[in-house]
Amino acid sequence: MSGFSSGSVHNAGYDYILPAGRIAKFPLKNPASSQLLVYDRGKISHSIFSRFVDYIDKDELLLFNDTRVVQARVIMRKPTGSRIEIFLLEPLDPSEYNLVFSAETTCRWKCLVGNKKKWKRGLIEKEFYSGKRKIRLFAGIVNDNGSWQEIEFKWEPGKIPFSRVIEAAGLTPIPPYLDRDPVPSDRQRYQTVYSRFEGSVAAPTAGLHFTKEILGDLQKKGILTGEITLHVGAGTFQPVRSTIDRHEMHTEHFSASIPALEKIYSNTGRITAVGTTTARTLETIYWLGVRLIYNGENISRGLTQWEIEELPGNISSRTAIRALLEFLAKNSMEQFGSKTQLMIIPGYRFRLVNKLVTNFHQPKSTLLLLIAAFIGEDWKKVYDYALKNDFRFLSYGDSSLLIPRR
Repeated sequence: MSGFSSGSVHNAGYDYILPAGRIAKFPLKNPASSQLLVYDRGKISHSIFSRFVDYIDKDELLLFNDTRVVQARVIMRKPTGSRIEIFLLEPLDPSEYNLVFSAETTCRWKCLVGNKKKWKRGLIEKEFYSGKRKIRLFAGIVNDNGSWQEIEFKWEPGKIPFSRVIEAAGLTPIPPYLDRDPVPSDRQRYQTVYSRFEGSVAAPTAGLHFTKEILGDLQKKGILTGEITLHVGAGTFQPVRSTIDRHEMHTEHFSASIPALEKIYSNTGRITAVGTTTARTLETIYWLGVRLIYNGENISRGLTQWEIEELPGNISSRTAIRALLEFLAKNSMEQFGSKTQLMIIPGYRFRLVNKLVTNFHQPKSTLLLLIAAFIGEDWKKVYDYALKNDFRFLSYGDSSLLIPRR
């Protein structure tokens, strides 16, 4: 089996003091001017993100998460005037992201409801404009599951895709730790320049530093790039409050195309993941290939939190990816969609990710655990350096390029 054990790590060692003043509440005017910490096999250097291309070799593959953040916070009011906030988490009917955003009359979502005690039953509505068209959006609670609610949305007039409805009706779902309301500029700044497919309620923030100019520099240098899609959920902000083996990892949906898999197959050993979301997706893809080889199970089921403990860990990266490509070809599929609950913690051995671009994460978070798994105990050196050298933290903060010792 993989040799990986979820019971061997405690969360207490993955904590640090983050002063509130070090959290970047707003992005820099120029994303490329953010600081870049480079950790290279134990050595730390200090640079600026506009020089990022200098640290990537010509024969490397840079993989991005091209998900797009939706305006997932919707403020509505009851006839009595009570303010109700609905936060969209993931689609239920239709359950596929491309279908739910193209729905033209109604859809259902898994949501969080703020001020729920004021809204037990009945419809609430919101009037707004999309361009010059006036739209009425209605919401009703279908099921209350305690920790989340199933909300049905309907809108008039019909024949308007839900993507346009929510873009006009919603607010940018900036992280709760920013402790402020979203402003108009967040619509653009809390979005990567290469975002394409709607579905995230949180940005893949490592990508916020990339500008069109930097992407052009990568192309000029001949660095190969590719895209996969993971829709980031609100669970990414959930801290590990108990022991790690008792923490329930959130589930996120992703997809990968044949061209992306072919690039991964051809460049194993030379892959740089832009963001922890990309890293998590890549590692999940490897394990779905392993499971396909091991027991032939369909890859659409997704990967559960600790499932890899029961899978063989000695299958090569290329063999696992080749199995996925053969599966797609056999079934005449151009891409596949799945989901992941994979929790990467110290002791995990990365199969596909060789370098990682990432921001600085919250104490006791699953993202910090992933960083600790990637560079070991040196994560403390990296974070100490960042704190002592005025790096800005979290979503709108500065960046790092991590190259592990192995």
